[in-house]
Amino acid sequence: MVAQASKKIEILIADDHPVFRQGLKRVLLETSDLHVAEEAGCCNELLDKVREQNFDIILLDISMSGTNALDTLKQLKIEKPKLPILMVSVYPEEHYAVRFMKAGAAGYVNKESSPEELLEAVRKVSSGGKYMSFALKERLAFDFSDSDKQPHELLSDREYQVFCMISSGQSLTLIAKELCLSVKTVGTHRTHILEKMKMKNNAQLIQYAILNQII
Repeated sequence: MVAQASKKIEILIADDHPVFRQGLKRVLLETSDLHVAEEAGCCNELLDKVREQNFDIILLDISMSGTNALDTLKQLKIEKPKLPILMVSVYPEEHYAVRFMKAGAAGYVNKESSPEELLEAVRKVSSGGKYMSFALKERLAFDFSDSDKQPHELLSDREYQVFCMISSGQSLTLIAKELCLSVKTVGTHRTHILEKMKMKNNAQLIQYAILNQII
């Protein structure tokens, strides 16, 4: 009797940079147990494809265009609670990983990681495990008090989202349109952000974001 071939891990890559998607795809396709079944260039396209077919894991870029990646992650966990999601980012994990892991991500890996580390993360997450650094495990385990947190870690998810958009130079009107909120609501978020981070204006927020490699 001929042995049945092992089922490959079906992957969806969600990233708005075609060059990165192709590079990642080449790394994954060099293995015998992984298969890139689909690609998505924006969050809305990702949600549509997840609703149309089944995958074993999603590789999701945290700064993908379209609906905010954090909101997309939360929506995915509502619609597909058992679907493992591995966050992929160019940003240091200390700025984003805890927030995304608490929202339901199964792992976080930097785009500058070695191919071997990426493959390890994909296999571990797709099999039901969690993938994170030792430092991140400690931070999640102890959930430090507010006095131990950096200013941006005190923000709610929505405030953090608005903070990143302001720091990227977007106006309150543009932010309101993209988030489907009123300009007044976005202005209220901005006020809370400034209060929590003990800053006076947008220029200080932008400077903070640049110095801490948040944008």
